[in-house]
Amino acid sequence: MQKGVNDAKKLALIPLILMIFTSVFGFTNIPRSFYLMGYGAIPWYLLSGITFFIPYAFMMAEYGSAFKEEKGGIYSWMEKSVNPKYAFIGTFMWYASYIIWMVNVSSSIWIPLSNAIFGKDTTSTWSLFGLKATQTLGLLGVIWVITVTYIASHGLKSISKVTSVGGTAVALLNIVLLFGGIFVLVANKGKIAQPVASASAFISSPNPAYQTTLAMLAFLVFAIFAYGGLEVVSGLVDQTEKPEKNFPRGLLISAILISIGYSLGIFMVGTFTNWKEVLGSQNVNMANVAYVVMNNLGYQIGHALGLPEATSLAIGAWFARYVGLSMFLALTGAFFTLTYAPLKQIIEGTPAKLWPGKIAKIEDGIPKTAMWVQCSIAVVIIILVSFGGEAAARFFAKLILMTNVAMTLPYVFLSGAFYSFKKNKQIKKPFEIFKSNASSLIATVIVTATVAFANFFTIIQPAIEGDLSSTIWMIVGPVFFSLVALLMYNRYEHVKEKSPVKVSTKIKPEHK
Repeated sequence: MQKGVNDAKKLALIPLILMIFTSVFGFTNIPRSFYLMGYGAIPWYLLSGITFFIPYAFMMAEYGSAFKEEKGGIYSWMEKSVNPKYAFIGTFMWYASYIIWMVNVSSSIWIPLSNAIFGKDTTSTWSLFGLKATQTLGLLGVIWVITVTYIASHGLKSISKVTSVGGTAVALLNIVLLFGGIFVLVANKGKIAQPVASASAFISSPNPAYQTTLAMLAFLVFAIFAYGGLEVVSGLVDQTEKPEKNFPRGLLISAILISIGYSLGIFMVGTFTNWKEVLGSQNVNMANVAYVVMNNLGYQIGHALGLPEATSLAIGAWFARYVGLSMFLALTGAFFTLTYAPLKQIIEGTPAKLWPGKIAKIEDGIPKTAMWVQCSIAVVIIILVSFGGEAAARFFAKLILMTNVAMTLPYVFLSGAFYSFKKNKQIKKPFEIFKSNASSLIATVIVTATVAFANFFTIIQPAIEGDLSSTIWMIVGPVFFSLVALLMYNRYEHVKEKSPVKVSTKIKPEHK
């Protein structure tokens, strides 16, 4: 076995947890949730954690332990539980959406960096070689994608180092929020900034725009999708140290920490942030609310220490800068993981003949050729969007709508395949949470129904609000990716039928 592969198979428990934390936990979901629903966000997070995230994590842990020798991640899981065509459609749709995610983040990642350096978003004024701001960010995005691909193509060790830094930065950001909130709470003698007059504070929203049933259902969808991304690192089970023990443990620890972290974080924001005074301004929005909240935390700490107003404001500004730095590092970590992990799963799991040329070739445990093809596709889209004017910008907006549902619909494929997986007695299952057929069926129905509802509501919400075009494009996305996947798979079956059967004494694995 090659040295690169050996190195890749030694992902310890803590780095694994940090990779999961980086890929799933979004710190900005905490201030955004408080901005949308106040304390009323907490029950929705707990509900979606109970009905989706924790049982879904248990499912991933069972899949991961049973298929610990498989390199194809979610494709292999669904293939062996249901059939190859079902697995390829779900995995291809999921993978395609991550390319659009890469394009989107490659240009937006500079906003938190700008906040870290300048204390505010100055990207609209950036210019290189006389280019406009949009073109400059596009050029930086191209350089970013190429650099990340180059580093990531050198193996999992380089990826895990970056994601560990990103995971640590986000963990520290949450520690700052937690202990900063406790300090302000103690200094104010237990008085919280956003008062809890009654139990209704944990149901209703202080945000005037989130008073209706429709708005609350929209927030439930937001909470469910805040838990997304777990299946990405689930594909790394074959590269985890003692996978049958560490992989399920890493998933379960991460699931519990993330569920508690979201709920506790939202409550802590309320201890030092009065919604009406701090977030009620028209200048506060979903894009900058994280910086506003943490700026306020720094200011409140300075105020609690009895420091002058100017000093308190300066502390607040530095807290906002730290948010920018942490978010930049977290996005960097996620970018490295998502540049490699989804591609690894779809390439290593599927038959090599599905892919043209040398795309399926694995070198030193890494699908290097495929990574550079992926990089080229992302770069072309970035250049088209950045330099193509308004028509290209509108096209990219439609692409984002197309992947909006396509990115999360594979959760339905995965959870839907779970009952078939449990019933298949030929699959050895060293780790089981759902021990009976009844509990497996209940978990499958609850998780699948929860995600299916979230996707259905995401699709119809724009139409309900009068934006039929967005609804249509969100339907077009999964349909288009499914058709492409079907065409690719049918082509593979046609090639396979035409290929002559060669008698050989050597075993030639079809999966690479």
